[in-house]
Amino acid sequence: MSERNHSHSATTSRTDDPVPNRRILHLLAGTACVGLIAIVTFQFLRAESATSQTQSSTQPTTTGKASAASNEKYLGRVNNQPISYDEVARECVERYGTDVLEKIINRMIIQQECEKRGIVVTEAEVLQEVQKICKGFKLPLDTYYQLLQSEQDITPQQYHRHIIWPKLALQKLAGTEVAVTEDDMRKAFERDYGPRVEVRIIMVDGNIRQANEIWELCNANPQDFDKLAKKHSADPNSRPLGGVVPPIRKHAGMSQIEEEAFKLKPGEISSVIQVGTGRHVIMKCEGYTKPVVADVKDVWAELHEALMEEKTQLAVAEVFETLKEDAEVINYLTKESTVRKAPGQRSTGGIQQTSGTQTTRGVTPSVAR
Repeated sequence: MSERNHSHSATTSRTDDPVPNRRILHLLAGTACVGLIAIVTFQFLRAESATSQTQSSTQPTTTGKASAASNEKYLGRVNNQPISYDEVARECVERYGTDVLEKIINRMIIQQECEKRGIVVTEAEVLQEVQKICKGFKLPLDTYYQLLQSEQDITPQQYHRHIIWPKLALQKLAGTEVAVTEDDMRKAFERDYGPRVEVRIIMVDGNIRQANEIWELCNANPQDFDKLAKKHSADPNSRPLGGVVPPIRKHAGMSQIEEEAFKLKPGEISSVIQVGTGRHVIMKCEGYTKPVVADVKDVWAELHEALMEEKTQLAVAEVFETLKEDAEVINYLTKESTVRKAPGQRSTGGIQQTSGTQTTRGVTPSVAR
């Protein structure tokens, strides 16, 4: 969650967001963290055959129709000047190569481990998983595919190959079933359906002395908190709104904000809360929302399914991080190579240059963008 938007991280979704829509978008975002979505489908690492390099294939056609040989070498013409396949390939590599190659590498890491363990994910299993997702959202398959296309710009084929297949493969590689406890259910119910605190906030980027000075102004003039937020808050999203942020809910990931918020009574101003190095928050309680659902039994099945999905995503992400740590990868495009973790060695997630001085860079490539 973004520190720059701390209050939004702590508050998460709005109370009036329909839960099914939120779950759909959450799933799309979550599976994208495991999936390896290709940015382009252009095959920029094609190895051309010797026959395609012959003199005859390089001669331009005069009939207005490109021959099969010409199609192999040229992708277009402008005033009879050809645009070669290699020219387009180079442009694609320059623009998208780093990102696409990283995704191919990540997928290959999963494929190699599956082959090593004899794990297979069939197309039938992939389709069954997609249908299961659609059933959970009570959406027809074609409607779900349309949602993927509009929200994530993913075709059904890309979704099957680059999101669902890696997800199922990593689940099989994980080899263990996730479990949802009573405490998990309680916290999730409070998070998703419980009351929330309506607050205004002032974010202070500076030292504690500066934060205390603003806090004193707030306590001296609580009725002007919105004006003080517009003047002093460092949060660009809430500042124009007088410090208004989405209502804060429990168990959303920022415990110090949540604990302080739920102690407040309407009209009260919080103490100065440190949320990062040189960053502090002051809150004013505006009131509380009513619970969305009163009894957990009314949403038990849906909530349990959502928690299973969340925990599964975490489990497969951990498996993939382990596979990356154990893999030796050389990226000739970026001139970097990963450092294979020795048995018993704690991973630092480092990347080294493949040429010149072997200096470690503290960067870990993401699973997917």
